[in-house]
Amino acid sequence: MSDYFIIQGQRPLQGEVYVTGNKNAALPMLAATLLTDEPVTLHNVPRIGDVETMMGLLRQLGVEVLANGGSSLTLQARNVVSQELDRELATQIRASILLAGPLLARLGSVSLPPPGGDVIGRRRIDTHLLAFEAMGAKVDVNRARHRIEIIAPGGLQPRDIFLDEASVTATENALMAAALTPGETIIRNAASEPHVQNLCRMLSGMGAEIEGIGTNTLHIVGQKRLHGGEFEIGPDLLEVGSFLGLAAVTPGEIRIKDVRPEELRMVMHVFRDRLGVNCWLEESETGHDLIVGSEQHLKVEMDVGGAVPKIDDGPWPHFPPDLLSIALVVATQAEGTVLVHEKMFESRLFFVDKLINMGARIILCDPHRAVVVGPSPLYGQTMSSPDIRAGMALVIAALAAQGTSIIANVVQIDRGYENLEGKLRALGAAIERTQSLQGLTY
Repeated sequence: MSDYFIIQGQRPLQGEVYVTGNKNAALPMLAATLLTDEPVTLHNVPRIGDVETMMGLLRQLGVEVLANGGSSLTLQARNVVSQELDRELATQIRASILLAGPLLARLGSVSLPPPGGDVIGRRRIDTHLLAFEAMGAKVDVNRARHRIEIIAPGGLQPRDIFLDEASVTATENALMAAALTPGETIIRNAASEPHVQNLCRMLSGMGAEIEGIGTNTLHIVGQKRLHGGEFEIGPDLLEVGSFLGLAAVTPGEIRIKDVRPEELRMVMHVFRDRLGVNCWLEESETGHDLIVGSEQHLKVEMDVGGAVPKIDDGPWPHFPPDLLSIALVVATQAEGTVLVHEKMFESRLFFVDKLINMGARIILCDPHRAVVVGPSPLYGQTMSSPDIRAGMALVIAALAAQGTSIIANVVQIDRGYENLEGKLRALGAAIERTQSLQGLTY
């Protein structure tokens, strides 16, 4: 049975909100606990659907959960009993493939089904497999069994690897494999997102030597054995951007607590400098807060000569692909015209038909490009969440819209956002979760 959100729009939002730990850091860091037989403690773990699925996969492999105290977890992989990932769990999340590198490095083989996750277009795994092959593994894609078998009977070898694309998860898989492979491995054309950096710091704390953190060339001196430790997951940049977007299109002032300014440069450029969002950073006792002001006069900043500007995504430090749908919703409320160009996935923009039904003036040019003309009044609709980020974009649109919106399939949103309705209600939003629409009047 699917849960639904029922949202009354155009309510003033006011107050403070704390974002949870970075989902895209938590998943590879959980996978990295397989690299040692010693206990590993992770703090600021988001309790979201994808993390629970990853925990299920780790338990199935034999990892023990020694402590589970709120946002902190202690895990120990002293008795890994399987090298074969459970199909039902693995096909629920894209991040299941992150278990391949640690299992291959530690046990010499792994068997997994093709990973699942959001249906936002083809998401190739070739870069992962090519990296493993470069380190001496043999890969067999068994289409009849819907399984990928990877073996390294003589162990992985340190190599100089060039990734054919700057894939975040492929970089993380190669990093984890290299950390437990004695000798120096070089990963070129590596992804450098904050969550990749978080994993690098964790692996360094476990005993691997890593140089070039934050760049596209990583030098890893792997070890025969890694040890446990205690590590902190950073705040979720995508949740910060999501709350920035929803605050921009709703009345009231919101303070987003304990953000990392160095991770927000391109995000602030797009929302503040391109779309005119009134927001600023302030120092606080615990770090930095991002404030989105109550007075908003959203206006697209045109390019030189009055040319129509573009918002596009790309590898770090460019604008994150997962925030493009959030920026698109904000653009519907900004005066002016902007081209939104999604370069990474060919199906991510298909959710805009729901925004068009709500009243947005959007021309979907092709699977990768949409022209947004604003501002447009939005009106409540009944719709369904197709994936994590589009689902959050629809929540933001519903909060800005006149009337009532119903969003189905919110389990997709739960995969990436912890207690979203609770955080929104604390800010003053009229949002409820229900498992049935029977008898509902609105």
